[in-house]
Amino acid sequence: MLTSSENEETFLATYNKREFDAPLMTVDPVLFTYHEGLLKVLLVKRSNYPDKGLWGLPGGFIDQDNDQTLEQTALRKLKEKTGVSPPYLEQLYTVGNAKRDKRSWSITICYTALIAHQICEAQISTVIDAKWIMLDDVSNMTLAFDHSHIINTARERLKQKALYSIVPAYALPETFTLPELQHLHEALLGKSIQKKSFRRRIDQAELLIDTGERRSMGSGRPAVLYRMKKDSGKYTFVRNLEN
Repeated sequence: MLTSSENEETFLATYNKREFDAPLMTVDPVLFTYHEGLLKVLLVKRSNYPDKGLWGLPGGFIDQDNDQTLEQTALRKLKEKTGVSPPYLEQLYTVGNAKRDKRSWSITICYTALIAHQICEAQISTVIDAKWIMLDDVSNMTLAFDHSHIINTARERLKQKALYSIVPAYALPETFTLPELQHLHEALLGKSIQKKSFRRRIDQAELLIDTGERRSMGSGRPAVLYRMKKDSGKYTFVRNLEN
């Protein structure tokens, strides 16, 4: 008589995963950066049908032989286009239906990612079919699949992060000034933040390390350069930064 373990082994050995219909399964990361005072998102031009020639997110199918997790798929696709792994990656949401992909019923798992422009600028500049697009310009573009909606959803999630955390700092270089951090938050929120209040909240939370270095900011005094402490991105303010 077979044991329960042997029954399962027999079942798995003979199981045909193609016996049932399965939807197309992809992962789509939305990679943001902050450059020249503007929010930008990484888009790639599709070289194959469907939607050949349209710009879209740098996503793709799961490699079942090599990807062990959805996050690995997201990081692999981003590394193919940027040459680096972003310091911040968070699962955004999952969307699936019979209409988003002309080929078949499909599901995509979406991620929000952040990276400093300087880290991957050289790599992306050499890739013909990948480029940074100003976020404000994306709304005027016809993108592949439902990627416009995915980008808008990721933008709103990042806006909420800007209210309660310094997660947006992952889109800055490793060292940055407080004015640069504040300007980034303001770009995400679409409004100005009171300077003294912003700095007081950041100082009280003790999220940054003073590097001891300075950067010239024009005619004024050189600004202090900071870097994020480990796990600072996990911290949430009790009140949002607008208050």
